[in-house]
Amino acid sequence: MSRPAHPIYNWQFALVCMSSLFFSASFNMLLPELPAYLSGLGGAEYKGLIIALFTLTAGISRPFSGKLTDTVGRIPVMAVGSLVCFICGFLYPVLTSVAGFLLLRLIHGFSTGFKPTATAAYVADLVPSSRWGEAMGIHGICFSTGMAVGPAIGSAIVQYYSINVLFYASSLLALLSVVILYNMKETLPVKQRLQWKHLKVRRDEIIEWQVFPAALVTLLSYLSYGTILTLVPDWGDFIGMRNKGVFFMVFTLASLLVRFVAGRLSDRRGRETVIRGGLIMLVLSLVCMAWWQTTTGLLFGAVLYGVATGILSPAVNAWTVDMSHPERRGKAMATMYIALEAGIGLGALAAGTIYQDHIQRIPQLMYGAAALTAIAIFYMYRRRKHA
Repeated sequence: MSRPAHPIYNWQFALVCMSSLFFSASFNMLLPELPAYLSGLGGAEYKGLIIALFTLTAGISRPFSGKLTDTVGRIPVMAVGSLVCFICGFLYPVLTSVAGFLLLRLIHGFSTGFKPTATAAYVADLVPSSRWGEAMGIHGICFSTGMAVGPAIGSAIVQYYSINVLFYASSLLALLSVVILYNMKETLPVKQRLQWKHLKVRRDEIIEWQVFPAALVTLLSYLSYGTILTLVPDWGDFIGMRNKGVFFMVFTLASLLVRFVAGRLSDRRGRETVIRGGLIMLVLSLVCMAWWQTTTGLLFGAVLYGVATGILSPAVNAWTVDMSHPERRGKAMATMYIALEAGIGLGALAAGTIYQDHIQRIPQLMYGAAALTAIAIFYMYRRRKHA
């Protein structure tokens, strides 16, 4: 007798995964080329703001997206996130001053403030709690596929066409993400019409303190990602890596290879055990990239970094859902993502501020990111000791 299909393997889950793939590719395909583009506009000293401004508005919008996800519905909030990407792709070629570019990075950040928050809640709605880790791993594979192919495709488009063609391609992928949403069924049991009160967020609606441990670990671990996003394009140029997207493709492909297994492992062995292992791997990857200063070393570090994030992402997402109340799931996921955006933004801002186009500072900044990640390891072992 054939084994019945598990409920996570259904058409709605496939659609949300596909929508996330296109959404992820849409904004990630820009990342390798934006530092050089900003320098060409005369804003080299603002490279740290490329990621910092994006994550600032993403973080600010999380409480709103979390509340709307729990009241208006998952799908409308996902659609808003993808539509922001669609619009921004057409505006980059129009606003060609440094100030215009930085304004667009602020606006563009709203996309990740909305789409992933509602998506995570949608996935949790579809899947039994005993398989949240597995489901987050599978969804993460699709999101990470966009992260992998997006930068490589983006750099290739610039090499063979132009930066403006890249911006338009980004819009096209965002549009595909929106189109898919129209074929999905809403999972929020009781939807409300959008009202002005839904856009007012009280102080007690910003943070879901039940998921603070997951948020803290997320913050500390994603400081390194902001650092890497800011520094790796220039570091790759310095050591002779022609296609800046290759690093992002390698680390994301490595992440893909372990996400499914890591998610299932966290369901069976426990979230915290898996998270500790991922954090240790993250530290090793950063030390490797700082110490082994060649193309081979950078790519090997990318593999280790990808494995680490592939272990951490589904486990931390599932851990957040574990600790959350079903009626505040959107708020809980928003809290975790606020920490994620804060980590990326602060890491990027600090790296850009200290770096200032002095290439010799990059290894020291990577060592610093490794030290901050080590704090998360210490915190996780303290939790186990006092459990």
